[in-house]
Amino acid sequence: MKKFLILIASAAIAVSASAQKTITLSLEQSGADEIITNFWNNDKAPHSNFETRDEKINERLHFSQTSQTDFYIYKADPAKATGQGIVVLPGGGYSKVCIAHEGFEIAKYYRSLGISCVVVKYRLPNLGHKEVPLEDAQAALKYMRTKGKKWGVDPAQVGICGSSAGGHLAAYTSTFTEDKAKPAFSILFYPVITGTTWATHQNTFQYLLGKNRTQNEQFYYSLENRVTTTTPPTILLLSDDDLTVPPISSILYYEALKANGVPATMHIYPSGGHGWCGHDEFKYSNEYKDALADFLKIQSKKAAEAKAKKSKK
Repeated sequence: MKKFLILIASAAIAVSASAQKTITLSLEQSGADEIITNFWNNDKAPHSNFETRDEKINERLHFSQTSQTDFYIYKADPAKATGQGIVVLPGGGYSKVCIAHEGFEIAKYYRSLGISCVVVKYRLPNLGHKEVPLEDAQAALKYMRTKGKKWGVDPAQVGICGSSAGGHLAAYTSTFTEDKAKPAFSILFYPVITGTTWATHQNTFQYLLGKNRTQNEQFYYSLENRVTTTTPPTILLLSDDDLTVPPISSILYYEALKANGVPATMHIYPSGGHGWCGHDEFKYSNEYKDALADFLKIQSKKAAEAKAKKSKK
């Protein structure tokens, strides 16, 4: 914990004209190769979350009260680059951005496979501004498709990864984005999917939609109801004993994917609870990494086949 406190003390803190403080971690703290600080904020982005308080970060590297979007860039070794890129969205119930393991550590793993990543410190919805995290995720996808070419990323092979509420945001982006801009694939760790009262993490939907959300709103943003035939191929990774986000949330999404003919695979590990993405001490760490590597190879092969088919026309 002392190490984290030291890291926090050395984080870059900016003060805007309105005296609102924002926080960006350093290259050393994040292990990133590059950082895009203040890609945009509430003044520049299409929508604001109307957060006026200073950004905060705790000893576990959980951001809160975010009002500025930062991109942490992880570039694959050109000799190993597969052409794939991934936008990584950490969880935190839409009240925090838990960036250490579900962001930085999983991005380092992808980088080791030859996959470049953008980890997003996104602006939180602040009790009802649901469009804000979505536009941050969509902006990161667009950024990687354009700038990632310099790192060997094929714009047609940019996928998305999210954990918990970040999993909701990844699936939200995969279902609400127009077809031509959707991610190439989705990786969802124990995602919040449904707003159904008995099967969800209620605080996630409260922060996304607000305290006065209606049943119709909860239904609309329950992502099993938004799946179509153009939803990207998806892998879901979860634990049977997760008491925070019930596994039924992922099962509903998986069933919707299969009903629409979308390639999907789901791995339910016997134990592990919630929040293990990026933690090497997770009992099934090797198993989930093998499953991920297989899924990513399949997506890469399909992309290559599609490219070859297109070139013959």
